[in-house]
Amino acid sequence: MSGDEARRKRLLQVASAAVFLAIVAVAVLIVLESGGSGGDTNLEDAGAITGQLEGIPQKGLELGRPEAKVTLVEFGDLQCPVCKGFSEEIVPEVIDSKVRSGEARIEFRNYTIISQESIPAGAAAIAAGRQGRGWDYLELFYRNQGVEASGYVTDEFMTAIARGAGVPDIARWNRDRKSAAILGEVEAQTAEAEKLGLTGTPSFAVEGPATSGLETLGTPSSAGAIEEAIEAAQGRG
Repeated sequence: MSGDEARRKRLLQVASAAVFLAIVAVAVLIVLESGGSGGDTNLEDAGAITGQLEGIPQKGLELGRPEAKVTLVEFGDLQCPVCKGFSEEIVPEVIDSKVRSGEARIEFRNYTIISQESIPAGAAAIAAGRQGRGWDYLELFYRNQGVEASGYVTDEFMTAIARGAGVPDIARWNRDRKSAAILGEVEAQTAEAEKLGLTGTPSFAVEGPATSGLETLGTPSSAGAIEEAIEAAQGRG
């Protein structure tokens, strides 16, 4: 082999090694960004949600003071893109104006109408609520919602949401979300929505001193409309 040929061979070897290292580096970045084998994923708005809910009592999937005279109920599907819009644009206003003040509490109930994936998603939220992180879970799920019925609601995805929402005991959460009792709650909540005649998500209902039990509101067009319904349920309308 001549000197020129040897140099060309060495250059090719160096170039090949550089390409290989570049491919490895890209692969590592992809694994890190997708969470690797640890089951994590990149989550949006976890910090913002913590700030939004800070200082408001939670119990199960209820947010607000237990002694509040009015209960606002949202029937939603965690895969529903309209529910996601409400969780970002309308519900925060109601939380700030009526829930934080103690005038009302808000409760989420599952109405699983998108696909079968909505059932484990709803069960996971209830399980998070058993550890005082239900609303954190709901809001973080909505912020990271994928395309409905696309298969994104995996164990890995839901576990990442649970961790991001601050669920303290993931092993317990895993047991709870798969239990017959919690899956039965999801089914019962959906049956309740159907019995009330609700036809879509999100749908709202309100109960207070001036209502005859739980009165449906449908899908209000604004936070103001929900606030007016709360005031009417108080007897102030």
